[in-house]
Amino acid sequence: MPVPGAADRDETTAARSSGSTGARALTIIRNYFREHSLREVFGILAEQYLGTLLRSIPGAEGLALRSLLYRGLFKKLDGFAFIYQGAYIDHCHGISAGRSLSINSMAYVSGRGGLTIGDGVLIGPNTVVVSHNHNYESRLRPISEQGHRLAPTFIGDDCMICANSVVLAGVRVATGTVVSSGAIVTKDTEPYSIVAGIPARHIRYRDEPTPDDQPLTHEEVYQSGP
Repeated sequence: MPVPGAADRDETTAARSSGSTGARALTIIRNYFREHSLREVFGILAEQYLGTLLRSIPGAEGLALRSLLYRGLFKKLDGFAFIYQGAYIDHCHGISAGRSLSINSMAYVSGRGGLTIGDGVLIGPNTVVVSHNHNYESRLRPISEQGHRLAPTFIGDDCMICANSVVLAGVRVATGTVVSSGAIVTKDTEPYSIVAGIPARHIRYRDEPTPDDQPLTHEEVYQSGP
């Protein structure tokens, strides 16, 4: 594969600079409305404004209000959801979730490309779960103008996505998976497995004994990764 040289960079720069700032902004707006129906746009506005109002409310009343809000905004939400202060959820129209969902503080969860979450799922603080990415293949257009690539993401029942981890778009996190702290999940997992590291790799199964026959905590599992 040829390595880009100065001529390639000059051509790319010239192509990018050929459009005005206004034209670029118009392209971004046009892409946005091409990717969303009018109903979805109103839902996104509702989640932004109402989410901002309710995101910082503490205590049981905050949990109750956020559960009620997202029950109305999600495509489907079974039962009560424990959504803690500071959790940011967008494109709710693409999210289907089961019973006893828990999303901890400062997590970011996006249903833009379609996100299915099973029963009893725990999503830890500062985690990122996404179902889309920017298109970036063309050198002749800025990434911001190339729209998005949607990739449905799946999290099965009884999964724990630990603090500071990332689940990338298009991944299937199988039933019972534990994603260790700080892991980045780039490919599908096996049922009842523990994965750790960057990129996340299989460590063991949840019911598989360790050499000293003592179960590892998720912090210890993360430390055992690459």
